[in-house]
Amino acid sequence: MKGVAHNCLQRIWYEGDGWFRALLPLAGLYWMLISLRRFLYRCGVLRTHRAQVPVIVVGNITAGGTGKTPTTVWLTRELRARGFTPGVVSRGYGGSKSGTSMRVDARSDPAVVGDEPVLIAMRTGCTVVVDANRARAASMLVDDGADLIIADDGLQHYALDRNYEICVIDGSRGLGNGLLLPAGPMRETVTRIEEVDQVLVNGRLRQKQDVMSAGMQNAIEFELIATEVCRLNGSLTRPIERFSGTTVHAVAAIGNPVRFFDLLRSHGIQVIEHAYPDHARIRKGELDFGDDFDILMTEKDAVKFDRKVSDRFWYVPVDLAIDPVIAAPWLEQIESRMRDEQSKQ
Repeated sequence: MKGVAHNCLQRIWYEGDGWFRALLPLAGLYWMLISLRRFLYRCGVLRTHRAQVPVIVVGNITAGGTGKTPTTVWLTRELRARGFTPGVVSRGYGGSKSGTSMRVDARSDPAVVGDEPVLIAMRTGCTVVVDANRARAASMLVDDGADLIIADDGLQHYALDRNYEICVIDGSRGLGNGLLLPAGPMRETVTRIEEVDQVLVNGRLRQKQDVMSAGMQNAIEFELIATEVCRLNGSLTRPIERFSGTTVHAVAAIGNPVRFFDLLRSHGIQVIEHAYPDHARIRKGELDFGDDFDILMTEKDAVKFDRKVSDRFWYVPVDLAIDPVIAAPWLEQIESRMRDEQSKQ
């Protein structure tokens, strides 16, 4: 049932389905609620927590996957290489709820802490803390020695003050129909993009009208690239080119599964698609397709999966690639801003 609802909304948001009109009253109510919430924060009725160290927020303005997690991983690594001791806060979406902050490492259970935090911890080696109360999570990171906090998916979490905002947009889908939830994919109005410090676009922005309407002329484009494929049981890693010309079952429980399928096709792989709702827990029995084709899944799905599987199960790590000529001055700007903020703390 979840999958049916998800597919229906995708058609409404991104494919011009006219049923969005039936959802406009709910979108109007949503607009009133988010406007009231921001007003209450600006007036001080709702309080904002200022951490003892600088905070960078990596988020998006649309529902669904845009590439936030690979961006968070890349940025965390880059800032660590520049001498910072970053820690990452996350809501831990997809995990069980907890009234306390929880530290995450590569051995943590994704069913408890969420799949993305485990992936971030594995890829960065940095301290990751999950908590719906990100301010409380930030305090734990500071106690653990972090001198910089990166908030994964926290653009709309105004309870945590921030010194730098990054908004990640999916270039292939853009802003959809531009309407607020649930009539469209927008978490906030388009004007919110003009308030952030930097817009990153995953791929090329196909909908050029989005650039003009959202003031994204200075957006920086990046790509997610894959160079290898790893067996889930850890027994082998192969260059992704070795799969060129083969047929595989591609499994993805991410915000935009099509992006994963297209990535595999770009390497000459014939794909049988199996898309699931974002963060879905996939049981091994669901992947018995009655043939001998290899099964390739995203790394985000792999962290939730049992490692005791046959050699047919693989996952595909992706890395963020950005033009170094553009990335270097941007990272220097962030470093300078963060050093200045640290000196004020």
